[in-house]
Formats: sequence, structure tokens, C-alpha cells
Amino acid sequence: MINKIAYSLADALDGIQDGATIMISGFGGAGLPFELVDALVERGTHDLTIVSNNAGSQGKGISRLVLAGQVRKVICSFPRQPGSSAFDDLYRQGRLALELVPQGTLAERIRAAGAGIAGFYTPTGVGTELAQGKESRRIGDRDYLLEYPLHADFALIKAEVADRWGNLAYRRSGRNFGPLMATAARCTIAQVSRIVALGGIDPEAVVTPGIYVRRVVRAPGGTP
Repeated sequence: MINKIAYSLADALDGIQDGATIMISGFGGAGLPFELVDALVERGTHDLTIVSNNAGSQGKGISRLVLAGQVRKVICSFPRQPGSSAFDDLYRQGRLALELVPQGTLAERIRAAGAGIAGFYTPTGVGTELAQGKESRRIGDRDYLLEYPLHADFALIKAEVADRWGNLAYRRSGRNFGPLMATAARCTIAQVSRIVALGGIDPEAVVTPGIYVRRVVRAPGGTP
């Protein structure tokens, strides 16, 4: 019987080791799996590479990982947010590496990994510092940069509802990067508010099929 439900946050994170590359969904606070990230802080895993839209703010979420010194590198679009002093300080001290990626390029690099695409050309970043060291090509009357897919060992994502097979549906803007990240990681762990019986999610509402999800955990405070 397929049952992907983990019965604690700690169990859901089993297997994450030092040096892992972890994608974390979220756009600001929307769709960010705060409880899973907090459990990762408690786990104490270090030397992590984090792929996310931003590097966290105000001591919550990803910024807790950064502040705890557990992150080696951040790959994101918006590293500086209100109250992002932890990131600022560590970056200026040379203790935290940053790969800055335009938001659309970030999403497409993640999508490319999930789709098995070896690379793609984009005009974004041409003529800027982001083009340094990248292969460029003239196509038609425009210049393009070659970008490569982003893979991860783990993806920590947030959805609204799941079943025991790992099928996921999202809530409004909380959907953001989650569906893409679920396809690009070797192990996707989904934090959800509700877990329903098989058939409890309308098939037309399933955004992430369970084949992409390894574990599901209901966050404390969610409904049974």
C-alpha cells in the first residue's frame, strides 16, 4: 500500500545530510514551508546550498538557516529583504556565497531540470554583470545567454491539501515555485494543511501528481 505520510516533521526530513542542495518554495511568506524549515534548523544540518526566491527576512524561514550558519550558498533572485541583516552580514564577511539569478530565469532553470532540458538561451542578463563567464549566442537580431538547469537533492514545498499517494493541490498564490521544484529534486517533501482520503481531491484540482512527491507531512495547527 502506498502511503507517503510522515508522522512528524523530523521524520519527513530523514536523509537530509550536510552538503545537500535544497530547494525551498515560497514567494515572500506565501507558499513557504515555515515549519519544515524550522525543523531543518533544529536538525542542525550544515553546508547547505539553498535554492529559493529569496534568502529570508526578519529572522523567519530561510533567514533562520542563514543566521544559524547552516547555509554555504544561496541561489536566489532577491537576497536582500527587509530585516535580512543575517544574510547581509555573512555575505560581506565572505562566509556565504551568492548566485544571483533573475526570477524568470530561476523558474525556467528549475523547470528545465524537471523536464530533462540540458540548457536554454535567454536574453535576460545580456550586457550586465550577470553575463560574465556565460556562453552567449546571437540568434536572429538578439544576443542570448546560455543557462543550465538547476537540480536539487531535496525540495521542501508547501501545499494546501494532499492524499496519502502524495497528490497535491495548492492555495492561491501559495502555488508559486512549488510545482516546479517538485519535479527538479530527487526527493520532494511537502508540508500541507490537510490530508484527505484517496479521492478527496478532485483530479482536475491536482497540480502536483504524487509521482513527484516522496513524503507528505501535516504541519502542526493544520486540520486532520
